[in-house]
Amino acid sequence: MVVIIPAYNEAASVGRVVAQVRAVLPAADVCVIDDGSSDATGAAATAAGAITLHHPYNLGIGTAVQTGFLYAYRRGYDVAIRVDADGQHPPDLLPALLRALDDNGADMIVGSRFLEDRGGYRGTLPRRIGIRVLAGVIGAITGQIVSDPTSGFYAANRRAIAFCAHAYPHDYPEPEARVWLHRAGLIVHETPVMMRERAGGVSSITTLRSIYYMLKVLLALALDALRPAPAYTPAETGHTGDGAEE
Repeated sequence: MVVIIPAYNEAASVGRVVAQVRAVLPAADVCVIDDGSSDATGAAATAAGAITLHHPYNLGIGTAVQTGFLYAYRRGYDVAIRVDADGQHPPDLLPALLRALDDNGADMIVGSRFLEDRGGYRGTLPRRIGIRVLAGVIGAITGQIVSDPTSGFYAANRRAIAFCAHAYPHDYPEPEARVWLHRAGLIVHETPVMMRERAGGVSSITTLRSIYYMLKVLLALALDALRPAPAYTPAETGHTGDGAEE
């Protein structure tokens, strides 16, 4: 099992997150993808005991996550868990994600802030409205109930690892991935979780950016619906470069 933590300028929190993950899942490997940070993110992750992959420059969250999936696929992990580096995803909920992955027959289990009202981080009103709009659109495309389309807190089995290593959205990874996985025949379920405020750093998502983001994601989803479904071809993933160095 490997825990994938994409990180960009998260030196203030990534070491703490790695330590907490290792305390909860001592048998798991922790892989931090330092996405071209200009601060000490990579050094902090390594000092905390993580396997650290370094992008030579900032490639974006989707590419960073796919690098993690490529690492997981090539190393033969059966389960990969995605956790953010800013401290919003409580590591003590990781066992619950793993249990849900085992119990639901799904290829991916997504932790949802909105499936049940458990308090914790809720975001601004514009962001919550945007999430509801995206959830409705993705639900209409997939025919599933989607409550938290932007959650980056999830667990994936070997089939989902192989698919995401080969085909993963770069610009709007979480919402588009839900559509891509569904159209490729993989099963995605949600499980309720509580998320926290970020432990360090500053979010780049303002109210205006939230609106801009939602409009661009809606356009991307419309285009996704018109394109051929991504193929589930795990054999091809072993030949894809990840652009990272340990």
